[in-house]
Amino acid sequence: MEAAILILALLFVAFVALGVYVSVKVIGAAKRGVERTVTQARRTVEETTLRAKSYGQGGVVGELAQLRLSLRTSMRATQDALHAGEAEDASLSESIGLFQRLSAHGHELDDELKRLEREPDRATVASLLPGLRERTERITRSAESLRWAARDRARKFADDDLDALSTQIDVEAGALRHWSEAAEPQVPAASWPEAGGTGGAGGGVDGGGDRGVAEQTWPEAGVGPGQTVAEQPQAITAPDPRQQTSYPWQKTARPETTN
Repeated sequence: MEAAILILALLFVAFVALGVYVSVKVIGAAKRGVERTVTQARRTVEETTLRAKSYGQGGVVGELAQLRLSLRTSMRATQDALHAGEAEDASLSESIGLFQRLSAHGHELDDELKRLEREPDRATVASLLPGLRERTERITRSAESLRWAARDRARKFADDDLDALSTQIDVEAGALRHWSEAAEPQVPAASWPEAGGTGGAGGGVDGGGDRGVAEQTWPEAGVGPGQTVAEQPQAITAPDPRQQTSYPWQKTARPETTN
C-alpha cells in the first residue's frame, strides 16, 4: 500500500514538473513573439518617421534622417542576404562575423545620428555633417560589398548546378533518342529446279526458242514415262466406296428397293 502511494506521489510530482516546464516554454515563446512584434512595429514606425522627415523637412534634420534611413536600409538588406545564404553555404560564417563587427559601427553611427536630431545647435550639427556623411558611405559601401559578394556566390553556385544539370539532361536525352534496329539476316531465295526435258535459255518446251525461261511442268500422277493419260490402262474394278472421301454436301446414296 505504501509503495502504491509513493508511486502515485512520484507520478504527481512528475506531472507537475512537466506542466511547469511546458508553461515556462510557452510563456518564453510568447514573450519572444511579443518582443519581436513590438520591435518590428517600432522599427516600422521609426522608418516611416525617417522617410517623412527626409522627404518633408529640409536642412540639417532632413539630411540626418536621410543618412539614418540609408544606413538602416543597407545594413538590414545585407543581414537578410547573409543569413539567407548561411543555411546553404557554410563558408558565409566568416562573412557574417565581419558583418557583425560592421554592425557595431553601424549601430554606433545610428545612435549618434539619432542624438544629433534632437540637438538644438543646428550650426554645430551642420559642421559635423560632412564627416557623418563619409562614415555612412563607408559603412554602407562595406555592407553592399558583402551583400553583393554573397549574392554573386549564390548565383555562381546556381549557374554551376544548372550547367551540370543541363549536361546530364543532354546526355539522357541523347540516350533516349539512340536506338539501333537489329539487322535481319537476309535469307537467299530458293532456286527452282530445272524443268525436266527442257533446254537452256535458247530452247523452250514446245520448241519456242524465243522464250527466255523454260516453264516447269509437273508430271501427272500414274503416268509412266513416254505415255499420256489416255494411253494408260483403265482399272476394271469398281472403286471401293469405303475408301472414297465423303464431304458434307454430298447426298447419302439411298438403297435400292424392289417393287
